[in-house]
Amino acid sequence: MSRFMRPLTSSLHLYTAMAERLPIVVFIGNELVGAGRIAEVTEESVKIGGERYMRGVCTFKYAS
Repeated sequence: MSRFMRPLTSSLHLYTAMAERLPIVVFIGNELVGAGRIAEVTEESVKIGGERYMRGVCTFKYAS
């Protein structure tokens, strides 16, 4: 089953994507605001590339 564009809805999903170095896309509403591999996960944010994205505002999805 393909994960393409399925949302990462839990901390476990985010940590697994980081450990497996999977490409992720980031949306705010319907707008694509970032993409890359997760470098760090906290309770409040996800770091991708040099940017931090707030978990409460953004939607994270598998890019592949």
